[in-house]
Amino acid sequence: MPRETVMAGCSAAANGAKLARVEVISSYPIRPYTGIMMELSRMVADGELDAEFIHGEGEHAQVSIAQGASASGARAYTGSSGVGVAYAMEVYSPISGGRYPVQMTIADRAYDPPGDFGSEHTDVMSCCDQGWILGWAETPQEILDNTIMYYRIGEDPKVMLPQWAVQDGYFVSHIPGKVSIPDQAAVDEYLPPYNCPHALNPQNPTNHGPQIFPEQGPAIDLQRAQAFLNTPKVIEKAVADYNKQFGRNYSAFLEEYKTDGADYVFFLMGGHCRTARFAVDHLRKQGAKVGMVKLRFVRPFPTEKIVEVLSKFKAVGVIESSTSYGGAMKGGKLQHEVRASLYDSPKKPAVTSFMAGLGGEVITLNEFYNMAKILDTAAKKGKVDQYVYWVGFDNGI
Repeated sequence: MPRETVMAGCSAAANGAKLARVEVISSYPIRPYTGIMMELSRMVADGELDAEFIHGEGEHAQVSIAQGASASGARAYTGSSGVGVAYAMEVYSPISGGRYPVQMTIADRAYDPPGDFGSEHTDVMSCCDQGWILGWAETPQEILDNTIMYYRIGEDPKVMLPQWAVQDGYFVSHIPGKVSIPDQAAVDEYLPPYNCPHALNPQNPTNHGPQIFPEQGPAIDLQRAQAFLNTPKVIEKAVADYNKQFGRNYSAFLEEYKTDGADYVFFLMGGHCRTARFAVDHLRKQGAKVGMVKLRFVRPFPTEKIVEVLSKFKAVGVIESSTSYGGAMKGGKLQHEVRASLYDSPKKPAVTSFMAGLGGEVITLNEFYNMAKILDTAAKKGKVDQYVYWVGFDNGI
C-alpha cells in the first residue's frame, strides 16, 4: 500500500530513485542538491537499497561515472546544482550521443556571479540543447513521481536518452510537502528493469575510438533528433500509465489551472507555480479573467500543445527565472520558445515576459497582481507595450 508522509524535495527525489531501483549512484556535494545524495548514501549503508554508491572527485568525474555505469548496463543516477552543472558540461553530449539513459537530478541554483546560492533556472536552461529530456517539478510529490516516470521514458527503446529531473533549489528541495510513496511492487510493474541493447560486454570486449570522420557526425545528430521526435508519444503513454497505476492526475506537457473563461494567463514552470495558483485564486475572486498554464517539459518542447492551449487567450505572460543575455527578446530563453511555437499560429496572443525569481528571490503575490494588470491591458489592447519586464526595477513592475 502507498505510504503517506511529509518530506522535502531532496528526500522525495531520493525515495524516487530508490523505488526506481537505481544500481549505480555517483555523487559530489554542492548545495542545494546535496541532501539527495546524503539520503541515498544512508539507504545504501543501512541496506535499504542495493546499489553501488561512488563519490567522485568533482562533477565532471561523477557524471562520467554515471555514463560508464549506464554504458555497462546499470541504471545510473547522479545530480548537481548551479556551477556544478556547468562543470560537467563536457560529458552531457557524449551521454546523449551514446544513447545512455542516465538520470541526473538537479536542484537548480544561480550561477556565479553573484553566487548567492538562490534558486534560478539558468544553470539547467544553459544546457537545454545537449540532447537530454528536461522538465521541472512543482512539489516534492512531483519530483518523486517524475524520477520514476523519466526512467520509463528515457529507457524506452524508441528513445534511449538521458534525463534531467529538476526541482527548484530550496523552494522545493528544502520545503516539506505531502508525499504519497508508491508501493515497490507497483513501481516494479510500471518500470521494467533497464535493458541497454548496446551495453558494453566484458565477455565480448570492443575498442571505441574517441574520434570519428566528419561525415559520421551528422548521422549521430540525426539519430538524436529522431529520438526526440519519438519522445512525445512515449511521454504521453508513460504519464497516462502512471496516472492509472498510482492515482495521479498529471498532464503530459501543459497543466491548465482555472483557464476557463480566462483572457490572459501566467505561463511558467517549477516551484513558483504554487504562488501563482494562490494569485490566480485571489484575482479570480476580484473578477479578473486570469489563469495559469504550467509547463512540465522543456525538452522535448511541446510546440503543438503550446499552439493548441495558448492560442485560446488574448495575452500570455511568460515568467522567466533564467537569463539569455543578448537574446532575441532581451530576457530569458522561455519566451523565445513560446513565441517561436506561436509564429505560424493563425491566432496569436499578445506575449510578454517577466524576469522574476532570479537569484532565489521569492515572486510575491503582489508581483503576480501587478503582472496581471499588465496582462489585462495587453489583452484589451491586443498588443504588449514591451517584450520584457524586470520585476522589481524601474523598467519593470
